[in-house]
Amino acid sequence: MTGPRILAGKTLAADLQAGVAAEVRRMVAAGLRPPGLAVVLAGDDPASKVYVGSKVKACSEAGLNSRSAILPADVSEDEILGVLDDLNRQEDMDGILVQLPLPRHLDERRVLERVLPEKDVDGFHTINVGRLWLDQPGFAPATPSGVIELLKRSDVPLAGRRAVVVGRSPIVGKPMAALLLREHATVTICHSRTADLPAVTREADVLVVAIGRAGMIGPEHVQEGAVVIDVGVSRITDRAEVERLFPGDEGRLRTFESRGSVLTGDVDFHRVAPKASAITPVPGGVGLLTVAMLLVNTLKAARLRQGVASP
Repeated sequence: MTGPRILAGKTLAADLQAGVAAEVRRMVAAGLRPPGLAVVLAGDDPASKVYVGSKVKACSEAGLNSRSAILPADVSEDEILGVLDDLNRQEDMDGILVQLPLPRHLDERRVLERVLPEKDVDGFHTINVGRLWLDQPGFAPATPSGVIELLKRSDVPLAGRRAVVVGRSPIVGKPMAALLLREHATVTICHSRTADLPAVTREADVLVVAIGRAGMIGPEHVQEGAVVIDVGVSRITDRAEVERLFPGDEGRLRTFESRGSVLTGDVDFHRVAPKASAITPVPGGVGLLTVAMLLVNTLKAARLRQGVASP
């Protein structure tokens, strides 16, 4: 018996970034300026710094201009809003990304709403959220957009299929459901108060999990032959938990011994994979697509702002 198809995002992410780079070269050759992306980071969260660094690096590799505004953790709300106002006025910056999470004293919604909708390449502004649910042109969040791209390019049928999304965050769960509806799937959203979660998720032809709880989804949650997309990322620091989630995986144990932790997703991969027809790993699955789709959105914003039709 063969195992499930592993839907790794690495190749697709590279293809998407190469496509953006090619379009940027064509824009520049036509006398247009390259797209520009500004990233705003408040505080010194190590993970956020890594994410910002990866976005800046990807911009450089694809030929985009990038700008970083690194602000202290105690930045006032008026100060960060002022930075965003300045970036809104800069003609060479087509996209503005506010790295989340923000320090707790800042009003996240107020800060995100300050970004002009036409520069909101993260798709978090209320106007873009509304456009997404009304099937109007706009920007959709990068991670769920990457999931849709992965499913399409992996020839996973969506029209008429039953899709279940576990998680209702405004960053992944809710936009994921909206994008699946656009593809004519029948969509159910589950969350912490869903009664008998396994009974609901077992109905899914396509199961997308984004709850941030390591290994929560086991084989009892999955029907035979389902496509399982794991968006969650958690860091495990307990050896017993590593041994439970990765039985016999010497590579993971060596990683744990050297680093003191390993990354895993919301899905108990080793126990769920035998039931799935296709599944994403963590790491190496959906996460790699987030930055790539951010570049795609920034290119789209640049073309719209410079009055250039999409190819």
